[in-house]
Formats: sequence, C-alpha cells, structure tokens
Amino acid sequence: MSYENILLTKEDKLSIITINRPESLNALNAKTIKEISSAINELNNDHSCRVIIITGSGEKSFVAGADIKEFSDFGQEKAEELARNGQNFLFNTIENLSKPVIAAVNGFALGGGLELAMACHIRYASENAKLGLPEVTLGLIPGYGGTQRLPKLVGKGIANEMIFSAKMIPAQRAKEIGLVNEVYPIEELITKTKELANVIANNSPMAISKAIHAVNLSDTDKGFEAEIKYFGELFELDDKKEGVSAFIEKRKPNF
Repeated sequence: MSYENILLTKEDKLSIITINRPESLNALNAKTIKEISSAINELNNDHSCRVIIITGSGEKSFVAGADIKEFSDFGQEKAEELARNGQNFLFNTIENLSKPVIAAVNGFALGGGLELAMACHIRYASENAKLGLPEVTLGLIPGYGGTQRLPKLVGKGIANEMIFSAKMIPAQRAKEIGLVNEVYPIEELITKTKELANVIANNSPMAISKAIHAVNLSDTDKGFEAEIKYFGELFELDDKKEGVSAFIEKRKPNF
C-alpha cells in the first residue's frame, strides 16, 4: 500500500514508520492517523516483522500535536467521535499490538504526539526532544489517552503538573520521571533504537506477545491470573521447546 503522509521501510526483522509532514512539524491529521493505523495493521500481519519503530521526519519534531484546524469548529458529538476513533483505531491498537512498538522521539512530542509515544511500549528520545500536553491552553484536555497513560508512567502528581500547567519538559527530565527510557544525541537516536529493536527481535515473538498483554493488565485485578495463564500456554508452543532445547544444548535459539 502506498502512503502520502508516512514512510514505511522494512529492514530484516524491523520496520520503521516515519511520520512525514515536515511542513507542519509532523502534526497528526485524520489522514495521517488513518495511514499510521493502516501501516500498523499491515505490519502486524507481516510475519517477517518482529519489531516496529515509529519516528518523525527531520530533526525538529516527532509529532508536534494534532492538526487543530481540522477540529476547530467541532461540537461535542463530533469531538467525542474524533477522540473515540483515534483511540480505538490507533492509540489503543498500538498499546495492545502483539508486536513491540518503540517510539524514537526526535524532537517535539506535544499533545497527540506525546500520546502517540505513550501508546508505544518503549520510548527513546533525542537530547533536543521536548515533551508536553498543552491542551488546557486551548480550553481542552488530552483526548487520545493522555490523561490515562501519563499517570501510569510517571505517577498522578507529576501527570497532574504536566497536564494542568501545559509546560513542556526536556528529554533528560522525561527520563528522570520515567516517561522515556533513554536519551541520545539526535544523530544516534535511530541507531540506538534499532540496536534495542534487534535485541528484542531475536527473542521469542510468542513470548513477547504474551508479555505485552500481561504487562498491559498489570494495573488491573486480572494481571496475576493472566500471567499464570499465558505462562502455561507458552509451554505448548514451539518457541518454548526451541528456547529450552537451545539452553540445554548451549546454543542460541532460532525463533
């Protein structure tokens, strides 16, 4: 499938989705959200793809927010539909995908951009990155899961401070509070992200899929039971047999 607002590249077991709207600092409009969603679904069905990286074009911006002009005249019904569709078709889909998704945050990650990064399973950032949720300056609140995911990552107090103040924080502060995993110079960001992705890609895809779903239930009363169930299910699959055999035979597993 061809795309206009994103670039999709595949490298062995890795795939990279690059949001490519540099003229608008890679802002998310409806078409871009639809294209990212289509690419995610395409890659989820591609057995050769083990890990997905999402980044932005250029060195200034990952995603500088939503395209405000698109929804400036919406009423309540259309606004709720916008948020619901975005969450269901993209943000929640990424979070619950069976393959790991890593955000390479290369600059501004604001509003919907930060919400996109938070929906990913892991976040690496460049030193020049700035992250924030500025929606209250528009008389709004985050609508793509920001009020729900940010407290889980950084705690309620810091989440409230970020949301209520609308202040941007630098990458190093984001790492201190657990919002991003690592911070690198901009010229090293994609290389370092690929290094992590390759390590992950060599592990059992079935085990990682179960781990994603178990971790996503960790803040519910179903988490422990899900872990037990998935742990047992994996004993019936080929990946477990290969992994254990490789360990006993002192060789690298071939998943």
